[in-house]
Amino acid sequence: MLEFARWKYWLVAAVLLLALVFALPNFFGEDPALQVARKDRAPMDAAAQKSVEEFLRERHVPFSKSYIDTGRVMVRFDDVGGQLKARDAVNDGLGNDYITALSFAPRAPEFLRVIGLKPMPLGLDLRGGLYLLYQVDVNGAVEQLLSNYEQDFRRTLRDQNIAVADVNTIKADGDKTNGVRVLLPAGADTGPALKLLQEKFTDLSFKTNDTSSGPAIDGVMSDEQIRTRQNYAIQQNITTLRNRVNELGVSEPLVQRQGPERIAVQLPGVQNSADVKDLLSKVATLEFRMADETNSIADAVTRGRAPLGSKLYRDKNNQPVLLKREIIVTGDQLTDATSTSTQEGPAVSVRLSAQGGERMLENTRANVGRRMGVVFIEISRQMQKNAAGELVPREIKTEKVISLATIQGVFSSQFQITGLSPSEARDLALLLRAGALAAPIFIVEERAIGPSLGKQNIEQGVRALLIGMAAVFVFMVIYYKGFGLVACAVLLANVVLLTALLSGLRASLSLPGIAGIILTVGMAVDANILIYERIREELRNG
Repeated sequence: MLEFARWKYWLVAAVLLLALVFALPNFFGEDPALQVARKDRAPMDAAAQKSVEEFLRERHVPFSKSYIDTGRVMVRFDDVGGQLKARDAVNDGLGNDYITALSFAPRAPEFLRVIGLKPMPLGLDLRGGLYLLYQVDVNGAVEQLLSNYEQDFRRTLRDQNIAVADVNTIKADGDKTNGVRVLLPAGADTGPALKLLQEKFTDLSFKTNDTSSGPAIDGVMSDEQIRTRQNYAIQQNITTLRNRVNELGVSEPLVQRQGPERIAVQLPGVQNSADVKDLLSKVATLEFRMADETNSIADAVTRGRAPLGSKLYRDKNNQPVLLKREIIVTGDQLTDATSTSTQEGPAVSVRLSAQGGERMLENTRANVGRRMGVVFIEISRQMQKNAAGELVPREIKTEKVISLATIQGVFSSQFQITGLSPSEARDLALLLRAGALAAPIFIVEERAIGPSLGKQNIEQGVRALLIGMAAVFVFMVIYYKGFGLVACAVLLANVVLLTALLSGLRASLSLPGIAGIILTVGMAVDANILIYERIREELRNG
């Protein structure tokens, strides 16, 4: 008889036990739940949880339990009806300081939730929701950058009193815009202008060119620079869409790149595509203002109004900040912002357009050593009741100071904001870019799946899986007797291992995924059949 080392048996048992633990959350099911969080992203505490519970009891909304999960209050319900009733009550009674999200909470034991084990998330075809596929105009992102270069060229040459006939974008190679041409007056020497541009714009390659209109200097982006800009535009659009989608209060939204120039947005549980499109197209911008260091912030807060020529804001910690009303630069003049590292530590590198650079240069010359604030302004629409009790859309403008830093020196179109931690630098760079999309986008595909259809797909998929496994088990037991029972146990272990792997990877389970599991069961039994038939053949041969 063939013997195996004892440790191999223990290894198999340990792997199966671990897989069973990872797969367990999938067998307990889920309860309808409602997530309640603060709009300012501040964590909810026990007092906030108690307030939500009392609010629901006062309005006779039944719920099974509530608890705090990752800074949010999670309320469980016995059915979807109670979940929807609670959402409407919270949205109507708690004002606009909170956001709610329809969700599903696993019924798994507490110890599984504590160690972070969750069931597989369900895809849109099983959960129901909205799917949007956006096409990104990556060439538009490159043209936008070249347009900024065009303005910078004009300003740089004008500052050095170099005469210019015209500056425009060109298609240096192929049929796509990839460069900027500086046309000089007829008979002009290209040397001084070429030297100046090469010193100021080291990221472009320059060459002289004789045209019918006169001598010219072409600044061309390399293919690598174009690809980098296009990738940046897509990644920035993903960040912007993700930030805006988060305000929908959707549980487990998915915003990811699909192909070279497309972005897929999956919103489980969302059925109103009009609201989503409105959110993704709302306006957000920035304003750079100098801090008012001559007047008292405390006096402004006490009086409830700012002094003449100033305006009172709140920062990300809800602390009052007094800034001057005069706007230095707006977000429309911001072309790029990235987190970086300097000798002074983490920083955010900012690039402005030519007009914005001129304004910033004038301001910093006069205000070295003083503080400048960055105000993030967001304009959205919320449904509120009017005097007649009807729900009508209302424009909401939110203004928040996301940075208040000291001007260390004179700068113009390119500067850095320092004094930040690594995480603050990353977050600030994202916030600075969140005001506008880096490239135009448009919807090329839209699909909506109702929750009833999703529930029906789950029931049919599980039924197909059970019927398929039962048919295989019955055949194996009838045809191979005891060996068939062993094969059935192996197939069950196969399904448990597969479920554990998908749960650990947080892979979404879709209808094709259920079909794949059924196919895996059918294919896995092939090896057992081959082995058993070989055994029978040897037994017949004696």
